[in-house]
Amino acid sequence: MNSGMENKPPILISGGGIGGLSFALTLHQLGVPCLVLEAAEELRPLGVGLNLQPNAVRELYELGISETELDSIGIQTKEWALVGLNGKEVYSEPRGLDAGYKWPQFSVHRGKLQMLLYEKVIERLGPEVIRLGRRVTGYQNNNEGVTAFFSTATGEESSLDGSLLVAADGIHSVIRAQMYPDQAPIHWGGAIMWRGTTTGVPIRTGASFIGLGSHDQRVVFYPISQPDSETGLATINWIAEITVDNSAGWGNGDWNKKVNVEDFIHHFKDWNYDWIDIPAMLRQAQDIYEYPMIDRDPAPCWVDDKVALLGDAAHVMYPTGSNGASQAIVDARVLGAALIDFGVSSEALDSYNEKLCKVISDVVLRNRGAGPFVILNELYDRCEGVFDDIEKVFPKADRDELMSRYKSAAGFAVEQLNTAASIIAQGTKFI
Repeated sequence: MNSGMENKPPILISGGGIGGLSFALTLHQLGVPCLVLEAAEELRPLGVGLNLQPNAVRELYELGISETELDSIGIQTKEWALVGLNGKEVYSEPRGLDAGYKWPQFSVHRGKLQMLLYEKVIERLGPEVIRLGRRVTGYQNNNEGVTAFFSTATGEESSLDGSLLVAADGIHSVIRAQMYPDQAPIHWGGAIMWRGTTTGVPIRTGASFIGLGSHDQRVVFYPISQPDSETGLATINWIAEITVDNSAGWGNGDWNKKVNVEDFIHHFKDWNYDWIDIPAMLRQAQDIYEYPMIDRDPAPCWVDDKVALLGDAAHVMYPTGSNGASQAIVDARVLGAALIDFGVSSEALDSYNEKLCKVISDVVLRNRGAGPFVILNELYDRCEGVFDDIEKVFPKADRDELMSRYKSAAGFAVEQLNTAASIIAQGTKFI
């Protein structure tokens, strides 16, 4: 269909993170011009590990990002496993290709993924497409499109006109705040996370994602790099977490604080098993950061006329399901498909909202209820996480049913994904 973009300003994207850059690459694939407004004056590979589920990897492949390129920033995940407080396995399943998906799952460094996407945008769209040091401060819909207001690093106020504005500006989204000035504060359920990376020998399959403990006290760890060919050592991403009384709210005023291991290691001092020494792993990290586990109550709608929310701005969620970044990539592709069907218009944004808002809002609430870690909750209720024979306290059929429900809701059940048509058919472009 004819997009009419010859007579329209570009689509504006607020935010140069994983969601915003994925959408920019999607628009380039479709032949639709865009501009990315990013608050940071320089993009750097910040962050720690994340998982790309097969549904998101499929979309990256269809954007022309290769398996080799993803292998260079992470590792193909082979297993997802849960272990009880006594160190015994509760549940495990293969992941990615080993689970029968047509696409792998990847554990990667978040910052390296962002930089890979950034480099692709620069290569394909040109450096002028990304405007660094532009912090979007608001918007105004009008008959012709939308105006985005922004401030520069020097404090200068300015604006740009666009045909549409897509807000990929994260949990503290200014655009979402304008849409919903009375939205509830950021929700903290009481979980505190400490995150770091340690160099170590990958265990089990060598590419396993492992959750150990209970819902209220657990450690998650997995490799995010290929093992060194000489030493066999890889970068192990880990998250140590406890849940506390949240009635007084998050009190330290810092959402991302560097801490010393002695501040929290006492919670895990006895977690030394014959297959993993958790205190030793925590102590070997150079830099450790403390975060509250936070999300937002789901928004009733992601669209205001010619403005749409995407990624964390739309649906920031607890990381328990390892699908926040994956969903941002899928958002970008679903929105691109809506543009093909309805042109560069508010109708396209409405279609995108109709397809995703309700179903992903349900995932946000499901993750708040522990996501796939609900198995550990149930185990604790049955035997406080300690058992001799898992089948006697928690039969495999029950465990499988809980996981099946979660994967279906999150959109990456094997057959559901393998048999689904491409969100955007290869070669599709605006004519």
